[in-house]
Amino acid sequence: MTDGAAKVIESLGIPTPLQNAFRHLTARNPNYFWTSGQWMTERRGGSDVAEGTETVARLQEDGTHTLHGYKWFTTATDSDMTLTLGRTIDEHGNTVQGTRGLALFYLELRDAEGKLNGIEVQRLKDKLGTRQVPTAELLLDGAKSLMISPEGRGVASISNMLTITRIHNTIGAAGGMRRVINLGREYAAKRFAFGKLLQDHPLHIQTIARMEVEARGAFLLLMETARLLGLEETNLATEQDQHLLRLLTPVAKLYTGKQALAVISEGLESFGGQGYMEDTGLPVLLRDAQVLTIWEGTTNILSLDVLRSVIKSQGQVLTAFFSATEDKVQAALEVPDLSKSANFTLQALQQLKEFTKNAGLKGGSYMELSARDFSYSLAKIYIGSLLLEHAAWPGASDTDKYCAQRWSQQELCPVYKAEASGSYNSEAQVLDKQLVYERSPLTKGKL
Repeated sequence: MTDGAAKVIESLGIPTPLQNAFRHLTARNPNYFWTSGQWMTERRGGSDVAEGTETVARLQEDGTHTLHGYKWFTTATDSDMTLTLGRTIDEHGNTVQGTRGLALFYLELRDAEGKLNGIEVQRLKDKLGTRQVPTAELLLDGAKSLMISPEGRGVASISNMLTITRIHNTIGAAGGMRRVINLGREYAAKRFAFGKLLQDHPLHIQTIARMEVEARGAFLLLMETARLLGLEETNLATEQDQHLLRLLTPVAKLYTGKQALAVISEGLESFGGQGYMEDTGLPVLLRDAQVLTIWEGTTNILSLDVLRSVIKSQGQVLTAFFSATEDKVQAALEVPDLSKSANFTLQALQQLKEFTKNAGLKGGSYMELSARDFSYSLAKIYIGSLLLEHAAWPGASDTDKYCAQRWSQQELCPVYKAEASGSYNSEAQVLDKQLVYERSPLTKGKL
């Protein structure tokens, strides 16, 4: 969030009132360095900030604003500053509704005397994980702040922060997978069971190898997204690069979050009963991983964001995706050990093209239902292309090639398969709702 706040301020041209904050946020001296929070979630809100934000911003004579409202979920509550959304008031004294009434505000948590800046801590959250980061419910009762975006541009202005925090989330996912695999690998080299080390049991090593493939795929997706961000920040990004960054940021966050949760859970299982014991330090890895699928946008919210990027760009982001994927796979087609896997990936890419062509004719509800599977397909196919590109590199090892082969053996385009089964039609919608809300015959009259 600190990195993201600096990015937002930079995108605004580092206006004079924010220059001091920017210096603190980007300082390398720990005695001068500031951290930043991000306060967007309110009791009615969650991801729906347009309708859920009730905090009111009242203009003061000196040009600043005071904020009045209740922030239900404020991560890094002990930070030095924060960026938050507030709703403006029109000339008639009424709050402006919808996104056009939202603006982005900068505030420091404490005043010059060290007292809280119109902030009352209502309670600290008792969370499943990430307990090292304090999260609280806060009442803003006249918190002095500075409007740093035009009225109605609050959500758009904070979107730069979301790009950064979602990439950081991907870093956390890739790092969490790597950590549990490294621990599991060392444990397997020392733990005896049934007369031999765990590393000499083929099934155990196969399980860790599957985790390794997931971790390597997540790492390459992370580095690709970071590469695109670097090109954008240095003004070297082509139009295709910009479209890819817009698409891959939510895709990488949502998919690696799910990967991390599955891999870390499998990792704990590889320790047997030790993985369930708090004094080993292992359970906290799983607790902390759960948040990776939730904060900065849940899987469904990000899937809809992926869909929005496709629609808003009139398909240009998909064209960029198709082109980049095909380019990465080409080199692998010339490598005997990789050509079969490359063809599997291109076949999945063709299936995705067919789906997008057909789905575009079936309306918004159909596309919304397919959004999650569609995003998974984007992730699986692109990771496959990255693994193939890496394995086709002259300096790649045999295990790099094997990893690309293993990845291509899975279902790479689940949205195509789901469409063929009728998962997104209107009948399925009705049956899904009945399945969720109709009481099972096994429980009727018993619960």
